[in-house]
Amino acid sequence: MSQDNKNSKIDYTLILIIIALAIISIFTLYTLNPYLIQKLGIVFYQKQIQWYIIGTVAIIVIMFFDYDRLRQVSWIFYGLGIIALTMLFFHFPPGIADSVNGAWGWFQIHGFGSLQPAEFMKVFLIIFLAHIIVAHNEKYPEHTLKMDFWLLAKIGMASIVPIFFLTQQPDLGGVLVLTAITVCMILVSGIKWRIILSIFGGLLITVVSIVIIYLTIPDQVNQFLIEKDLEHVGERFNAWLNPDENSQGDAYQLTRAMLAIGSGQLSGKGMSEFEVSYKIPEYQTDFIFTSIAEQFGFIGSSVVITIYFLLIYRLIHIALKCRDPFGSYMITGIIGMFAFQVFQNIGMSIQLLPITGLPLPFISYGGSSTLTYMLAIGIVLNIHYRLKTYMFDES
Repeated sequence: MSQDNKNSKIDYTLILIIIALAIISIFTLYTLNPYLIQKLGIVFYQKQIQWYIIGTVAIIVIMFFDYDRLRQVSWIFYGLGIIALTMLFFHFPPGIADSVNGAWGWFQIHGFGSLQPAEFMKVFLIIFLAHIIVAHNEKYPEHTLKMDFWLLAKIGMASIVPIFFLTQQPDLGGVLVLTAITVCMILVSGIKWRIILSIFGGLLITVVSIVIIYLTIPDQVNQFLIEKDLEHVGERFNAWLNPDENSQGDAYQLTRAMLAIGSGQLSGKGMSEFEVSYKIPEYQTDFIFTSIAEQFGFIGSSVVITIYFLLIYRLIHIALKCRDPFGSYMITGIIGMFAFQVFQNIGMSIQLLPITGLPLPFISYGGSSTLTYMLAIGIVLNIHYRLKTYMFDES
């Protein structure tokens, strides 16, 4: 016997975490304002406040609807996302579809600004995959080898379409995020572990083989990538492995970021002494972590990383408490999205990983990205608000 949990309410812990990240974002953009306004002529911290306000309104709207309704319209969201990516693929409509740094990933809307469909596609794919997994498990409760492969095929087909369009923009960071989301949701889909381990074992061997081949015959691999219009992948990989040799070229951002982070030392320069000494491109987006490390040093950086750990922990806690598979699957996809982006963004800033152009969730400036993250948190808050308990539960 089940009953609505009378103690179900808004998760204020999660809200406080998001508020903390929002304050860090706005404050960091404010300290960068003299440099950014001189270089780009835009007051980014004010625009970021606007996006947080819009995101808050979106969360309030989401809270009025039962999250289970998303199952009914999941294919609509997914379809709209694919249509938007298809339009960008054909550079349509002219004058609105736009490229930034050579990537056709934005719509420039007069009076509104830029819109990046790839960001919203992350949440749309999460919802759609959660629906696919739940519908499959409801129809085939017995997990046979054949049915597990069929579920894996459906997940793969749903994911490969947006991944293909993102490779054509090109948007390597977006491809990796969608892949991370897909992998996380496969892990909890109920597919037998021997299948999962076999597939990921094969993928691991493939990746290791590619790395060994690149290190052995880099010139031939780079030529192959150029012929396949994937030279940007080789350039970023080479800049990551040999930053000193490319400090004025492809590794310019990385070397400047490392210098900025190192200059912060233990406690940072502080606001009073902070000046943008290392003029890093995309300071307000991809490399905003370097500004935090430069101003507040190792201590400030550790605080930011700790807040992200608390965010992921809280999301895992809610996912484990949720008895509804659809809700749990969606939160799992959201965890994969946030965890990968945080790890990748900070990792690329300290040369742990290659540069992929991914923003730091909730802190980097970005209208589409910030709104996407707020929508994801709105879904989680909705799920938590409607949690149900069962008699004789331990908790």
